Amino acid sequence: MKLTFRKVLITIIFAMAIIYLLPTFFPDLWPHKKIKLGLDLQGGMHLVLEVQVEKALETIIETRIHEIKQELRDKRVKHSGITRTTSNKIHIILEGNDNINGFNDVIRDEFQNLEVASTKSEQGISEITLMFSATESEEIKKLATEQALETIRNRIDEFGVSEPVIRIQGSNRILIQLPGITDPARAKALIGKTAQLTFQLVDENNDVQAALKKDRPPVGDVIMYQELEDKSTKAISKIPYLIKKRILLDGSRLTDANVQFDQFGQPQVGISFDRKGARRFEKITGENLKKRLAIVLDNKVYSAPVIQSRIAGGKAVITGNFSLNEARDLAIALRAGSLPAPVKIIEERTVGPTLGADSIRMGLISMVAGGMFVIIFMFIYYKKAGFIADIALISNILLIGGGLAVFQATLSLPGIAGIILTIGMAVDANVIIFERIREELRKGKTPIAAVNSGFSKATLTILDANVTTLIAAIVLFQFGSGPVQGFAVTLSLGILASLFTALIVSKAIFDSTLENKKVVKLSI
Repeated sequence: MKLTFRKVLITIIFAMAIIYLLPTFFPDLWPHKKIKLGLDLQGGMHLVLEVQVEKALETIIETRIHEIKQELRDKRVKHSGITRTTSNKIHIILEGNDNINGFNDVIRDEFQNLEVASTKSEQGISEITLMFSATESEEIKKLATEQALETIRNRIDEFGVSEPVIRIQGSNRILIQLPGITDPARAKALIGKTAQLTFQLVDENNDVQAALKKDRPPVGDVIMYQELEDKSTKAISKIPYLIKKRILLDGSRLTDANVQFDQFGQPQVGISFDRKGARRFEKITGENLKKRLAIVLDNKVYSAPVIQSRIAGGKAVITGNFSLNEARDLAIALRAGSLPAPVKIIEERTVGPTLGADSIRMGLISMVAGGMFVIIFMFIYYKKAGFIADIALISNILLIGGGLAVFQATLSLPGIAGIILTIGMAVDANVIIFERIREELRKGKTPIAAVNSGFSKATLTILDANVTTLIAAIVLFQFGSGPVQGFAVTLSLGILASLFTALIVSKAIFDSTLENKKVVKLSI
């Protein structure tokens, strides 16, 4: 048998398809990844989160207010109040020309991304409103969504979910698919945890009960609660605290968080700061001896120990009556970083593994039944030539599987439907070729001439039909949602595979059959 470029190409392509398919059936045999199964086949959780980007903008505004106050304090510029408005603007009250000029200098030199929205002067008092430009605001919201995506991805990676799907959908939504997840509630709690860690002093000079009765904390304070669970009754009690609003240190300086155990064997979370954070923590503890320092996570007090001595080395412990899983999840959330804004679950779907197994079984039964029907029909109607079409059909399915493994595409239930559709389309190309060959044979041509002419005449028709279908599949993938995309992926791979098997593999088999043989009559 003469070795040709076509035969070498076919051998290489099929060898690659088999190599990439092996891990799907023998996971320990080959180091390549196997075909990924979608939620509808494997079971798992589907979530769509909406990032509350306005909250991210509020956080940035509050940070800018703190920075402006600090700069004005350093430049000895006095103000009568700097607050955030409900429309996320910064409202400043100033008295005296010196203070106004000093303020303008600070804004011009240090805060170029803030622009003046309005000014109002009356009797020596000026009210100035600052705001981010529309472009800057949109950029902040975009970065908040992107940062939320990365934070959630880091958390899920540490949680141990294999091959998750995490991507931005629209302007402020995140699509999450977690195949094979066994504890959806725990995963959902970890994903949605904002994990904004702060260290703030407890206000021990004012009475928290009096603040609760008035429903109004003293100026500069906020009421927060610590939740304690009774291990025997599971009842949760809330302890109120008056917490000073000023944040002394936040979680941005963390370098590590891990689960530890106290002297009684109870889980706790040990945290470590970077060099700057360690210096800051040492200074905070040194300046506030015998005062209570609240460790606050997402506006909830986890502990409020009394500072007994200056703490050097940049290490601290968060205690909170944790279970082991709660401590682990908190450590994961702190290591991955805090979300820039809260997230809201707007779509949730859970698929059980039993339903996924049933879907696989029924999908495979449908595919095998459809394939066997087509194989039998082709063999009966086109005789030995039909057997060549059947080889091409089986090869087509092999190439689709290899393609899914190579591109790490996700096989879903609609994807199986795409494969079944491809089975019919694959033999359609062979039918066109075989009918052209029959026409040429009826004209009295030799078998070799009839085969060459049949393939030549059918090629353009087959390309026209398949390319238009391929374009439609690409459009479906580009603009469709998850299930539609799964269908489009296998349909696209099936079209490319059927073109290859019908025009190249089938032709190579015919050529090998007729090569150096005096075939008088084709079985077709």
